[in-house]
Order: sequence, then structure tokens, then C-alpha cells
Amino acid sequence: MSQALRRHQIVPRGKVYRNAKVKELIDRSLSRKETVTSKTGALVVYTGKYTGRSPKDKFIVDTPSYHEKINWGQVNQPMSEAHFNKLYKKITSHLSKAEELYIFDGVAGADKQHSLPTRIVSEFAYQALFSTHLLRRVTADELRTHSPQLTILSAPNCVADPKTDGTHSETFIVMNLDKMVVLIGGTNYSGEIKKSVFSVLNILLPQKNVFPMHCSANIGRDGKAALFFGLSGTGKTTLSADPNRYLIGDDEHGWSENGIFNFEGGCYAKCINLKKESEPQIWGAIRHGSMLENVVLNKDGVPDFTDASLTENTRVVYPIEYIENAVIDGVGPHPTNILFLTADATGTLPPVAKLNVNQAVYYFLSGYTSKLAGTERGIKDPVATFSAFFGGPFMALKPLVYADLLKTYIKKYKVNVYLVNTGWQGGAYGVGKRISIKDTRAIVTGILEGNLGEEKYRDDKFFNLKIPLHVKGVDSKILDPKAMWKDKQAYDVKAKELVLKFIENFKKFGEIPKPIINAGPTL
Repeated sequence: MSQALRRHQIVPRGKVYRNAKVKELIDRSLSRKETVTSKTGALVVYTGKYTGRSPKDKFIVDTPSYHEKINWGQVNQPMSEAHFNKLYKKITSHLSKAEELYIFDGVAGADKQHSLPTRIVSEFAYQALFSTHLLRRVTADELRTHSPQLTILSAPNCVADPKTDGTHSETFIVMNLDKMVVLIGGTNYSGEIKKSVFSVLNILLPQKNVFPMHCSANIGRDGKAALFFGLSGTGKTTLSADPNRYLIGDDEHGWSENGIFNFEGGCYAKCINLKKESEPQIWGAIRHGSMLENVVLNKDGVPDFTDASLTENTRVVYPIEYIENAVIDGVGPHPTNILFLTADATGTLPPVAKLNVNQAVYYFLSGYTSKLAGTERGIKDPVATFSAFFGGPFMALKPLVYADLLKTYIKKYKVNVYLVNTGWQGGAYGVGKRISIKDTRAIVTGILEGNLGEEKYRDDKFFNLKIPLHVKGVDSKILDPKAMWKDKQAYDVKAKELVLKFIENFKKFGEIPKPIINAGPTL
């Protein structure tokens, strides 16, 4: 192992733990005061000032082999090889001096034909525990021959100097795709590790004609699979963790000619306002072995999931085996249904609409939702955003690469696509109320059971959508967003504002076939 670390110029001063057992990692994190124990048995870690991702501190090294492939901009920021080399030397020197080092060797991707052997090197035991749950574990025999193709070096206590290191702050998340190395420094937030693996796969897999997706996935007892696309806070984890279905995964998947497959070996679920009755599977996963992130404990050590004093982006990480009806091998058939989830803060989108192929591509490219509090630094109230493919920050290639893959797979496997709004109704955020989980679940059940295909639809004049007139178990009034507003004129004004945002956002994609443009919202 020392030889493997030296390959990355790391010469450990202290003890090195490789693929330590969960119990040992728990014990180490507690003895080093990295974590505390809650009444549930789950550990709790507090990540300081970084309680969410830091997108402005994320970079991709601009090399000749990837310069033309990356969709450069404010999201995919370039960094020079010279600045990467300085940070690489800084972080490897820092890790060499650490009192203890933790290594996790695992795999990203359940489909062995498309999996990515990965190594996480970190200075904290809790990070190793996080990695143990989130990546896919390997057997003892596989570990002996494990040869990582991707290495992530994570050192929260290693900080950058913006004046000399080419960064914007002391924090840095830097991908070098030529070297297949990711550097993470200056942040304790574990989600940066997870999203770095995802971001790398999203660049590599399309080059093999595999469609990487920011979505959750499950399978019904009838053997039919469903995909749930959506940014953080839209309900991917909640809606896919259905006790009547089998969970493949809650966040990151691939779709190949073989079917769909989970990238991960665990779940990283939001905890804010978590209730046993509405999310029993996530509730039940919060036990010994799992780890809560930035969840406030009361004086008796009981988690207070309503307390957002540290962040609204409270989380729990646990292995997928903690979900009773999980698909442990992480693979499934081609999907029957796709659901695009959005949390509309304007209160103008319907709770559900059926999409044709061109509409699916339009709304996939648009990726409209509202960023919710806590998912990124500085976000306190919902902010309307367009994140292509419902995962723009993690999809670094040109947008049409992902759109073409979606269209190809939808048409080839004849998949039904729906837009499902989990946001507000009866008014915008601050006036209206959020659509209840009960109603959303009834809508989702109708989709998955094939009932919505039998319903009659009406056309929406603003968003060019087909909206069902009835959904079993749902008050038909809520299916018409305008009917939920007291001031109908105010609804029209707000809806037109959102339509204009869709139109303006779509201009950034340049030349798009007219049938796709015409499938979108219109005035």
C-alpha cells in the first residue's frame, strides 16, 4: 500500500487504514472526536462552515485531450496544469504529514462492463466511512488485485492560496481527467467526494455510448423499472424509497444496452423535516453504522430533524442494504417510465403532465427547478434555476451529448415520460403551500401502475403540456394550477414570467431542431 501511495507522492508518516471495517471506522472517528453518537446509534458529523457543495470552487484541468469536449463556463471552470501541479504537491505533502490516513478501494458502477475502480484517500475516518457506504464494496479477493483507475485525494485541512493557486478561495475541487485524479481541499462536506466520482463518470461514460443520469431508480413487483430525475430537494430519494417497490439506487445511475445500473453502494438522503410516517425507509436506516451530517441533537442525543439552525441540507449516509427492499446487485431492466421532478417555487406548473419525445428532450435540456435552501452555499430561499438534464453542475460535456442519448434510449425502448412538480401551488413560495407528499405519491403511483395512460388530458396554454383531468386518490382541483390561485390574473402574470425564463434560457443551446423548440412553453 505504501508503494501505491508513493505513486501519488504520498509518503505516510502515520498509520494507514485500508478498507477498514465499519466498526473500526466508527471507533476511530469517535476516539479522534471527529463525530459524536446519537440516541439512534448513528454517528453525527458536523462539517463547519461548509454544509453544502461549493460549486464556485470546482475546476477541471484544461488539457488538449479534453479542451474541445468540455462545456466550459461558470459551472465547468478551467484550471491550468501548472496550478493543478501546485495544488497536487500541496495536498500530497499535507497527506504525507497526517497522523492517520484512510484509504477506501471500491468501484463506481454496478455494471461490471462499465464500472470504474476507484480509490479514496482521506485524512479523516468519517470520510472513509462515508466512502465505504457510498461506493460499491469489493470482495477480499477483488481487493487484492484492485487497481484504481480514478484516485480522489481529500484533505479538508489542506487549504489553497487564491493568490498563487488559481482558486477563488481556500477551498478547491479539481478534476484532472488525463491523470484521473481529483483533489479536494478546504471543505469537510462529504458530498464533494460523492459528486466528484459522479462528475468523472458523466464525462467518461458517454464516450462509450452509455447514458449517465442524475436520477433515482426502482423496480415494481411487475418487473417494470422507473427513473426519477431531479436536483437535490425535488424528492428523488423520498419518492424512489417506496416500500412497495425495490430500490436500485437513490441518486446516480447509468443506462446502457444492458439496462440501468446504480453507480453507488449506498444512499445520501436529506433529513430536514424527516418523519417516520412519510419516509419510513429513510427513518429506519438511521441506526448504528449510518452517519448523520449536520443534524442537531437535543439534550438527550435525539436527532431534531426540524432544526435547520446549521443548515437545511442535513443528510444521512447509509449502505443500500439498510433499505429492506433494495436491489443489492444494483442493476435493472430498461425503464418503462421516466419522471422529471421539479420543485417549482412560482406555483404555476401543474403537479403532473405527460410528455412526448420532443417535450421530454426540451424539459430535460431545460432542467427547471428551484434551488432549495442549504443545497449550496448562500442559498436561503428558493431560487429559480435551469440546470440542464437536472444535473448540470455534474455533466461537463456539451449539452446535446446527453440530450441525444436520452432521445435515443427513450425512442428505442418506448419509455413513457412525465413531468412531476413537487413544488408550490395556490401561489408562489411564501404565499402558496407545497404540494403534499401524499398527493405526489398518489400521482407517482398512478404513473407507475399505468393508470395515467388511460386518463383524458387537457392542453395547458402556457407550458404546452398535456395535463390529466383525473388522478386516482387526488383532488382534481389541484391538477389545475390556476384553479388553486385566488387571484387568476396574478397567476397569468407569474406563469408568463416563467415562460419567458424558459424561452430565454433555451437560447444558450444554439442550434436546436425546431420540433424540440416548439415542444416547449410559448406565449
